[in-house]
Parts: sequence; structure tokens; C-alpha cells
Amino acid sequence: MECKLRTTVIAVVVGASMLLSGCATTQNVGEETAGQMIVAPVMPDYKMEVTLAKLNEILATMELTDEQRARFHYDRGVIYDSVGLRLLARIDFHQAIKLQPDLADAYNFLGIYYTQEGEFDSAYEAFDGVLELSPGYDYAYLNRGIALYYGERYQLAVEDMQAFLARDPSDGYRVLWLYLMSSAVDKNQALADLALQRQQLNNDDWASVLVDFYLGKLNQEQVFAAAKVGLTQPKEYAERLCEAYFYLAKQAASNGQYQQAANFYRLTLATNIYDFVEHRYARIELAKMKNLIQQSAQLPAKG
Repeated sequence: MECKLRTTVIAVVVGASMLLSGCATTQNVGEETAGQMIVAPVMPDYKMEVTLAKLNEILATMELTDEQRARFHYDRGVIYDSVGLRLLARIDFHQAIKLQPDLADAYNFLGIYYTQEGEFDSAYEAFDGVLELSPGYDYAYLNRGIALYYGERYQLAVEDMQAFLARDPSDGYRVLWLYLMSSAVDKNQALADLALQRQQLNNDDWASVLVDFYLGKLNQEQVFAAAKVGLTQPKEYAERLCEAYFYLAKQAASNGQYQQAANFYRLTLATNIYDFVEHRYARIELAKMKNLIQQSAQLPAKG
């Protein structure tokens, strides 16, 4: 089964996962506008609010060991993060580390937040700490690689993503991110490598559709059509569109289509899939597009 690039995927949310079992997500209604699919933003299920209330009660009233309290702070932070309440999540992750300094999962989240805020040295330090505490923590390589990528340390980013891909060569998302990072070093070589790595992917996986788009085998309309095929749960369509918008935006930006890229990044953010890597970094990409659009507008006309 393919693995979505949720940045929380490696973590086991103990208390919250038990409380959340059986939750259903509100069905999203999609519509087609100007040749692209628009999806209603995913709204938090009311059971998520019930879970938060229970965690608040546990932390406020129960006698817990430091380790237990740290875990519940972490669990609550994960839920806050999943609904976009980053400040509250960050407070909980800091509290969890204060109580349990070796909690690698919490450092991983803090590293992500540092990356989103452009505090790259702090992000590198956080992810280094994750790997020191837990050398087998695969997603620290992804997240550190992304921090290095946005910090414009491209060769180091590629090395982290190569290590991440080596742990699962059949994961299309790992292939995509290695391509994006490698393109910043040598686009032609990155594309050649992408074609070879595509051979390791399952044709039925949604991520393979996105890889095929980068290889020129599919166009934008075919990507959106494929996003509606083989859905297994209501939220999955919004998740696929979150990913599709992001990767189509990266390609548009690579082709100098900055306004189109900006529009796709806005649509990525509008899905409210807060815990997907694509949603997390769409805001950074959107800011870059706005700067490029402004710079283009200031250039003197040729002729």
C-alpha cells in the first residue's frame, strides 16, 4: 500500500488514536471549474473536538507520570496540527519535550515548524536530534531534506532524499521529492533518473499518476480525472487534489508560469489537508511565486 506523505506518519498517537477510532469525515463535494477540479475544504469532524475535550480533561484532572503527560501533550499537539492550529500544537510539543527530552516525534514536528518559518538552522538541529535519538526514523530524512531544499542547500537535500528513497524505492512520493530536489542541481539528469525510478512503482498507485505527469505521459486534465478513480474513503479525494495542485504548481513554476502556479498553491491551501507535506509547504511556494510575479511586472518590456 502506498504511503501518503503525512509528516506524522511515523508517529504512533496512543491516546488520541483510541479515542478517534471509527471517526468519519464529512463528504466533500467536487465541481469542475475552468478545466480543473475544485473541492470543498475538508472540515474537522465533530468527534475530533470531542477527542480534544477528553485530552484536555485528562491533562487537567488525572495524576500522570511525566512520560504519560508528555505523551498526552504530544497526542493533543498532533490533533491541533491536523486541524491547522500550529501555535497550540507547538506549545504542546515543547511541553512534551520538557517532560520527556528524548521524544523524537516532538522534535520532528518542531523541525517542520522551523522549516515553515524559514528558521533553517533550527530545523536542521531539530532533525539531527531526531536521528540521533532514533536512527531508524525514516521521515526525518524527508523533513530534513525539505528543510535543506528550502534553505537552498540542494546537494545535501538530494543526499537526504536518496537515503529516504532507498528505504522504499516503490514509494512514488519519495521519487517525486527526490526529483524536485535533484532538479535544482541538474534538471536533465533528474528527469532521466525519474524515468528509471518510475519502473519501480506500481501502476495502480495514485502517486504514479503524478510521476507520469512529470514524465510527460499525462496532461493536467488526465491527472484530475485520475484523482477521482479508486477512492476508498470520503477524505481521499480532497487529499489527492491537495497533492495534485501542489505538484502541478511546481511544474508550472518550473515552466515560468508563475501566476498559474500561484493559483494552484492557493487551491492546495484551500483543501485544508493541514498534515500533508504538500499543504505545509504550499505557503512558502506561494510567497516565492508572488515575488517572481512582482519581479516580472517590474521588468521593462522587450521590443
